[in-house]
Amino acid sequence: MVMSTLHFKEQLPACNPVVDFQQGTDKLLLLDFTDANNSLTEEIIDDTRLFSRYIGRLLKEAGARYGIGGYNEHRTVYSRSSVFDAAEGEDEPRRLHLGIDIWGAAGSTVYTPLTGTVHSFAFNNHFGDYGATIILRHELPGIVFHSLYGHLSLNDLDGLEEGQTKTAGTVLAHFGEPQENGHWPPHLHFQLIFDMEGNKGDYPGVCRYSEREKYLSNCPDPDLVLGMMQYAKGS
Repeated sequence: MVMSTLHFKEQLPACNPVVDFQQGTDKLLLLDFTDANNSLTEEIIDDTRLFSRYIGRLLKEAGARYGIGGYNEHRTVYSRSSVFDAAEGEDEPRRLHLGIDIWGAAGSTVYTPLTGTVHSFAFNNHFGDYGATIILRHELPGIVFHSLYGHLSLNDLDGLEEGQTKTAGTVLAHFGEPQENGHWPPHLHFQLIFDMEGNKGDYPGVCRYSEREKYLSNCPDPDLVLGMMQYAKGS
């Protein structure tokens, strides 16, 4: 049964930071990957090196440590990978993003926001996929939910075991390089999920727009945990 977002929010305790972001010191750049962003050309989207340089340039020009955004965003960037193409017999590709992306330097540290256990992990090694991925399981009074961390360093999967406890505030992982993160500019895909629907090591981070209501009800706003979007500013 999918939990209501309101009840989830009421039960959610204060969370530890997921990345090293210092309010009042670090700048946080709001990034837009919809078709409204005319600077993000098809040439850039299709070339991981150009895409990485594009992100790096935006962050440098803004003096920002991280870029952020993407929840419930209808994105053009998924045209770069067949992973998001329409299923056989269907004509609608997946384009609606279900997580929040935090863009920054490869090797940036990812911390555990709430104590949980390792639900599953995998190396989703396809162009445009999550790459190295970890999913944690968390329990609150009357609520079980999961947090997904995608595009990680492959080394972060070493020594993991399902059921292993991860304590709030401890290092969980790091932003991966493109060759291990699904061939994306370095970033973290952070997503909340109530019902894993039998998935292990993976869960859709992008859905068809026609399935928006279903997936958003199962994947609440990750900023409920991150608490970062209020600090994000456009260029």
